[in-house]
Amino acid sequence: MASAARLDSINDCNPYLHGLYAPQLQEFTALDLPVIGELPKDLHGAYVRNGPNPAAWPSAPHHWFDGDGMVHSIYFENGRAEYRNRFVRTDDHVADLNGGCGAGGVLMPAARDRGERGYKDTANTDLVMHGGSLLALWYISGVPVRMHPRTLETIRSERFGGALPRHVSAHSKVDPVTSEFVFFDYALYEPWMSFGTVSRDNVLTHFTTVDLPGPRLPHDMGLTENYVILHDLPVVFTEAGLRNRQWRIQTEPRPARFGVVPRTGTGDQVRWFETDPCYIYHVANAWDDGDEVVMHACRMVPNGFTPNPAYGPFGAMVNVLALHAVPVEWRFHMKTGAVRQRQLDDRLGEFPTVNQGYVGRRSRWSYNVSMAPDELQRFDGLLKYDLTTGDCTAHPFAEGHAGSEAAFAPRIGAVDEDDGYVISFVTDPDGRSEVQVIAAQAFADAPIARIPLPGRVPAGFHGTWAPGDQIR
Repeated sequence: MASAARLDSINDCNPYLHGLYAPQLQEFTALDLPVIGELPKDLHGAYVRNGPNPAAWPSAPHHWFDGDGMVHSIYFENGRAEYRNRFVRTDDHVADLNGGCGAGGVLMPAARDRGERGYKDTANTDLVMHGGSLLALWYISGVPVRMHPRTLETIRSERFGGALPRHVSAHSKVDPVTSEFVFFDYALYEPWMSFGTVSRDNVLTHFTTVDLPGPRLPHDMGLTENYVILHDLPVVFTEAGLRNRQWRIQTEPRPARFGVVPRTGTGDQVRWFETDPCYIYHVANAWDDGDEVVMHACRMVPNGFTPNPAYGPFGAMVNVLALHAVPVEWRFHMKTGAVRQRQLDDRLGEFPTVNQGYVGRRSRWSYNVSMAPDELQRFDGLLKYDLTTGDCTAHPFAEGHAGSEAAFAPRIGAVDEDDGYVISFVTDPDGRSEVQVIAAQAFADAPIARIPLPGRVPAGFHGTWAPGDQIR
């Protein structure tokens, strides 16, 4: 086995440990921040964003997805703002602080003595508001971590009163009307996935498994008022990956399948719809429309890159991380079994978000990041889509700047779906970070407020809006 020093030298050519992607080791608390422009008094709550942030320099080949979770929060009230960033204190993060959790990242074989999930659980991927606090979630499926959205204090590893059946995947959803947390999970090496529901009072009220032809690697799900939409997509582990418990994936020559099932249904009630082969990382929204179930998501397209030898053994990782996708609408007819799909635009974008009050219900607007035409994953602007017409309004960042997945913050007293603000962390080429607040109904205009931050916010993953009146 290679020495730690040798592995450290390998990581020296890993671009996802340097520059925009270098970890931020300091935890800041900055109150009453300076504002360029003016913060509206009707903006109340916290914009929070998760992402990978190694707490120590990796001693093994590092994948960008491996970093310890770090959440950044900007809290607004009465025209003032305060910023904090904190590590997500998962059980594995705490174990590492105390000598080592015994598991590594996805470029190494999974630890066989840790059950099926043999990788370090970082809770570094997504955030949702449930029961007055945040749940930090992990893309491979792990144990959610409950955090306070303003202070970012880790409250506990959340096992729903001991009733958590197994794990929870990153892109589980919260119904804004019922306040239920609807989650899914998948088996890495066995032919099934599952989904369930946790009430607003943190009680597990439903759970079922769904049999599959083989192990699958879904990343997201759809949620409507009446249904869950599960993804069975033709990107899976290779046979060698399954045999050796290594993260090695391949594309299978078969259609994509979407499983539509009642939210309180069982696995044998799933209605499968086959359509063109594709992979989907992220769903914008889904809803019921008469006899049809509608889902909007970003469908991956080839990025045209080949592994760059400058990145050494990380060339293939860099190539896969160049997420090139386009917005697509799918319609599943529950009576005829027909599937219709419509591509809204050919611009490259990803990480879609909507007004959280419309999750699972018909919505008109989606706010996506624009992907820079680079090898490395960089968000060079935002795109506001009209999901009805496909029309798009662009909000580019300054040259060389990089943003984050945005969140929509409804204005206090809002009357329309887009009556509010779009918020993002933005970092310039010199590593200076700020928060930008954009008026959603004047999306192409300059930000109405910019808030310089005391430290750099590394590139990361997903964020959400925590309304001030819901923060406990």
